Amino acid sequence: MSESQFSLFKTRRFAPFFFTQFLGAFNDNVFKNVLLLMIAYGLLKNGPSEDEANVWTNFSALCFILPFFLFSAFAGQISDKYDKQKVLQKIKCLEIVIMGMATLAFYFDSFYGLMAVLFCMGAQSAFFSPAKYSIIPQHLKEEELIGGNALIELGTFLAILLGFIVANLLAQLENAPLAISMVVLVVAVIGYLTSRSIPSAPSLQPEMIIDKNPFRQTVRIIGFARADRTVWLSILGVSWFWFLGAAYLTQLPNYTRVSLSSSSDVVTLLLCMFSIGIGLGSMLCDRLSGHKIEIGIVPLGSIGLTIFGVDLYFASQLPDADSLRSLAQFYELPQAWRVSFDLVMLGVFGGFYIVPLYALIQQNTEPETRAQVISAANIMNALFMVLSALSGTLILGMAGLSIAQFFLWLAIVNMVVALYIYCQVPIFSMRFLIWMVTHTMYRVTAKHLDRIPDSGAAVIICNHVSYVDALLIGGACRRPIRFIMYQPIYKLPVLNFIFRTGRAIPIMSQHKNKEVYENAFKEIKTGLEAGDLLAIFPEGKLTSDGEIGEFKTGIEKILAVNPVPVIPMALKGLWGSYFSHKDGHALTTRPKRFWSKVELDVGELVPPEQAKADHLRSVVATLRGDQP
Repeated sequence: MSESQFSLFKTRRFAPFFFTQFLGAFNDNVFKNVLLLMIAYGLLKNGPSEDEANVWTNFSALCFILPFFLFSAFAGQISDKYDKQKVLQKIKCLEIVIMGMATLAFYFDSFYGLMAVLFCMGAQSAFFSPAKYSIIPQHLKEEELIGGNALIELGTFLAILLGFIVANLLAQLENAPLAISMVVLVVAVIGYLTSRSIPSAPSLQPEMIIDKNPFRQTVRIIGFARADRTVWLSILGVSWFWFLGAAYLTQLPNYTRVSLSSSSDVVTLLLCMFSIGIGLGSMLCDRLSGHKIEIGIVPLGSIGLTIFGVDLYFASQLPDADSLRSLAQFYELPQAWRVSFDLVMLGVFGGFYIVPLYALIQQNTEPETRAQVISAANIMNALFMVLSALSGTLILGMAGLSIAQFFLWLAIVNMVVALYIYCQVPIFSMRFLIWMVTHTMYRVTAKHLDRIPDSGAAVIICNHVSYVDALLIGGACRRPIRFIMYQPIYKLPVLNFIFRTGRAIPIMSQHKNKEVYENAFKEIKTGLEAGDLLAIFPEGKLTSDGEIGEFKTGIEKILAVNPVPVIPMALKGLWGSYFSHKDGHALTTRPKRFWSKVELDVGELVPPEQAKADHLRSVVATLRGDQP
């Protein structure tokens, strides 16, 4: 049984890195939020006037985001060319210098100096991010990627939350500049010390020549990202999440004051709700995905973001108040609990949405250019955050919508964006349908999945009990499987979409349809030569009595042309389910189980020279035992 993702904190390959990035994100948010609060409340002696506060608030956001456009391309090259451990350590050294500059700016009451520090912090983050996300797959195993990314997202949003709270506390102190300077300097030093314990992550292309032209290199790394359509659309999906997240977080203070007629204490609590939701959703990802990269829960995240975004609009209809409600007064209203619940669930489903996408990007990019692809993602994230700010300005200002109506608009547009992505890359929808079947009607326990090779051609064989056997096997295995299946099953409504998207191969007996039969064997030969993992049910049809039928010799014909290993499997617990033929034809109205505990057992590989039909049937029967 796999260990909890929290066991990663016991390892040197994860714990020092986690705390390094957590402290960096915390420091960023303490300084950034303190500066925004001082601008908003006129706490800087030489700062902008109250009339100029809104302009400088927006300009400060630009100061932090602009470096991602300017330096991301260069940063990605640095992280791909040099040991990422060394890169992270040097960046943390730079953070100490930047926080020293912040101390001087506070001491001399230099507002422009503080803005310059904010720009430098954005630049530091632009260099940190490619090394951060590209070092994860270098130190973690594939089955740890989801758990590791979940912890990183949890840490990031906790850092944002704690940074906001600490910034509020520090800004109210009598000697705030001194207190802020001490905090950010101490945190920067601790962050550097933790970075020294990060294990080495050597470069995979140290000979790379760095292109210092930011525009040319930006075009180049965008090209790397677009080379794989799934990766590119995953990057756009992540960027869309940051569009949504930036919109919600930016509007939350005004939403609380105007729409909810509530005080700043309520803002802090609602921010906590959203952050807790992100953390909870990120943590649940590892459990829901079975410790593997399961993109099937990404559409689930999209659905939740739309549902609870729409409900937040309806929950925002609070009665008028003569003055701003205190925290206690706010929670006297029944709508307050609904608003809080919606924000938590927006965070939860946001976690479902973003964690698998980050893991998919890390897994599907070439290790030699992974940091540069992540830099491309950072550029797109920054662009979408800018677009988020512009859309908020246009819709709230020019269109005259309320903030609650803006949230409704976000939820509807999210649905449109999701439908576009999932139509362009139908594997997301396919995996979602598989995930729904395997986590609602069936509870699947898989044994010995490590016996399935990570790469190379092979053929899976299994007993055939129900119409959803292929879905259950495909949902349990990390590696994509191409199923060879009886054409009438292949053509079943809804399931056909899944089978087509998974590049299943329909087959029929030679005497029933010779053309389908011959095309199937041509496709099988091509797939095995390309290194695909294929699966076949040698019985050729569903069992009608719960017993394993005769294995046809088609498997021998396949292996005669392409002698590859055979992976025997046995499904247990499906006989009597709605999709099986017990007590009448499957899918009939006769009483059958809609929920089943299913076990999938994987046997030892059988060499092709031993893979005769009768022997394979015996192996599968032994694996299945007496449980049909």
